[in-house]
Amino acid sequence: MPTIRLEQVSKIYKNSRRGVSSTLQLDLTIRHGELVFITGVRGSGKSTLMKIIAGELEPDHGKVWLGAANLWAMSESERNDLRECLGVISGDDELRPTETVFKNLASEHRLEYLKNRLFDRRRIEKALALVGMPGSEERYPKDMTPSERCRVLMAKAIWRSPAVVIADGLDERADSDTVWDMLHLLSALNKMGTTVVFATADSSYTTTMNKRVINLLDGRVTNGQR
Repeated sequence: MPTIRLEQVSKIYKNSRRGVSSTLQLDLTIRHGELVFITGVRGSGKSTLMKIIAGELEPDHGKVWLGAANLWAMSESERNDLRECLGVISGDDELRPTETVFKNLASEHRLEYLKNRLFDRRRIEKALALVGMPGSEERYPKDMTPSERCRVLMAKAIWRSPAVVIADGLDERADSDTVWDMLHLLSALNKMGTTVVFATADSSYTTTMNKRVINLLDGRVTNGQR
């Protein structure tokens, strides 16, 4: 299971009217098997950090390591293959509203799905049951509540049993009961060895869960311990 390590990583966003609008500068290590919260107020850099950890956003400077692999020193196809060990829910994630839940979950891995149709369907059914959405394979996201869609996104992230789950923006798109359900599920997966990185601006989750908290302020880590 990979350790996530950021070395002297920086990311600068520029706004044509205001100049530099936000800057991320940090060194960070998340060890395999940890459950870590990324916290901070809106604009502190949480989502930027999560996208960099997930290999979705290239930093302007520095290195991002997943195990022994430097994500941005390899080809795009190699990087995509490596990212198969990640289950990611980002604030930008959306389900295709007119495709069934099953197709939304399976379509990203169409070739594998066609070769292992029954096996993959069972894994998807199991993931949907784990997130509290049993029997919803043929439902459509357009007919679901925001919290139900959030649960489906969680199932999408975990059905392939990734080594690392990265969750950003869950508490902004679902009710508190759903968020707590997802946190308890992630905690259970973490106890079985899955690394979990969860971004939130709500301190009630971090206080109750009693796990390592990495707080961001203006794109910098102000603490990295409990």
